[in-house]
Amino acid sequence: MTREEKVSVLTELLDKHYPLDTKCYLNYSNPYELMIATILSAQCTDDRVNEVTKALFKKYPTVDAFADADLSELEQDVKSTGFFRTKAKSIIEAMKRLRELYNYDLPSDIDELTEFAGVGRKTANVVRGHVFGIPSIVVDTHVKRLSYKLGLTENTDPVKIEFDLMRALPEKSWIPYNTQIIAHGRKVCTARSPKCESCFLREICILPRSY
Repeated sequence: MTREEKVSVLTELLDKHYPLDTKCYLNYSNPYELMIATILSAQCTDDRVNEVTKALFKKYPTVDAFADADLSELEQDVKSTGFFRTKAKSIIEAMKRLRELYNYDLPSDIDELTEFAGVGRKTANVVRGHVFGIPSIVVDTHVKRLSYKLGLTENTDPVKIEFDLMRALPEKSWIPYNTQIIAHGRKVCTARSPKCESCFLREICILPRSY
């Protein structure tokens, strides 16, 4: 089976088994909230972030509220997400930049997005994909692990993996692939005990086991 044939089988199977898995796993009601939630998601589960932001977005309902927040207080508000000092500082700096340089209007350009404090390519691509509908690859732990097992990349660096996947997958599959692979990583191909015997991707997986 050629690489192209394998990718075709992969995308067809993912679309078949996860046809509705294109939503964002982070809760938000506007673009800047998604940026903040994604900053908080670094080294933290989506479920934990959603618990925190439920109260956080009520306490700080605007860009100005975050930009003018007391740093020590915001640190305590996001403490349970880990790396809270860095995250709180990044959120305040990012919201100040959004207010002062962009008049509250979040840009869609990846180079502009990655100039915001706490925003790397992963966060930028989450925003681009879910807010602006721009085809983007988001490399989180599930995408990194499963893409390697499926033979779509041999790299471990997230940026290199992103570009490997952009070359391997058709552009129309970039956004669905992100959320479909996350769903598969949570439900079937878990890190600790993958259910290889019942995995519908087993025949095209080069590592049908944990690694």
